[in-house]
Amino acid sequence: MPDLSIRAAHPSDERELVLLDRDTWSHLHAVGPPHEPFFRGRFGPQAHLVAEHEGRVVGYIRLGCPTELASHAHVQQILGLAVSEEVRGRGIGRALVRAAVQEARDRGARRITLRVLGHNTTARVLYESEGFVVEGVQPEEFLLDGRYVDDVLMGRSLL
Repeated sequence: MPDLSIRAAHPSDERELVLLDRDTWSHLHAVGPPHEPFFRGRFGPQAHLVAEHEGRVVGYIRLGCPTELASHAHVQQILGLAVSEEVRGRGIGRALVRAAVQEARDRGARRITLRVLGHNTTARVLYESEGFVVEGVQPEEFLLDGRYVDDVLMGRSLL
């Protein structure tokens, strides 16, 4: 996509990210509603990459350690991904995933993992096309809108 850049998040992005999170939230891809403030605890600006198009934030990906255990520090996990509806289907999600994989490598990670809801086939196809494989399924892990939904665990090596 022309005029697309992926960059580290800045504290000044918070308002745009809050609005993006609100606009894109659904039970298709998230188990709970968006949080405010967007940057909180270990998920400050340093945990986010943002996609910018024509001077506006149109997507983000959250990346961090799945736990705070030292024995788990070699793993990075995608902990959130959102792309504005008006620019979906233009490769922004893919660009964010690729940037997160590179960022995980730059941080010295050996693996990158994620969790995705079983019914989110669009995201699952994207992740699989970027080398992620299903490593486990937690059947009926969440009750969303009156339906039980699987939690699919995916990962890939960075070596």
